[in-house]
Amino acid sequence: PVHRRADRDAADPRCGPDTGDRDMTDSAYSIAFPYAFAADGLTAQVDRAALVTDLLEQLLFTRQGERLVRPTLGCGLPDLLFGPSSPETAEAARMPIQVAVQEFLSREIELTALDVRAVEAALIIDIAYMIRSTGEDGTASFRAETGGGP
Repeated sequence: PVHRRADRDAADPRCGPDTGDRDMTDSAYSIAFPYAFAADGLTAQVDRAALVTDLLEQLLFTRQGERLVRPTLGCGLPDLLFGPSSPETAEAARMPIQVAVQEFLSREIELTALDVRAVEAALIIDIAYMIRSTGEDGTASFRAETGGGP
């Protein structure tokens, strides 16, 4: 018979959620981004709201294919930033951002509002969300410089 680890672990009372099978967004994984050391020399950690902002930043500014283990992570925003800053570019960025947030962060947050607008030579991205684990509302704003003005 074929023994799979999941089957074996499910039958073993010593295995389970309390023994290491944690969600990557668990508080134990609230590592600061970018990686840093705390004053005590240990890995710096952040609260849930800062973690969500860090996750959104990583999602927005990661090119698809850039991460070897998760090649679909990202929203294509970096590819739009070589063009001019215009209402059309802002609208073209809106849907991929919304889809990426729902695909990759839906376990962590519920997207409540998304606004992408062109301002001078940049896209301004305002995101409002609700943290699922706490029900707490939050916002994050990002500025993405483009290749030029309108």
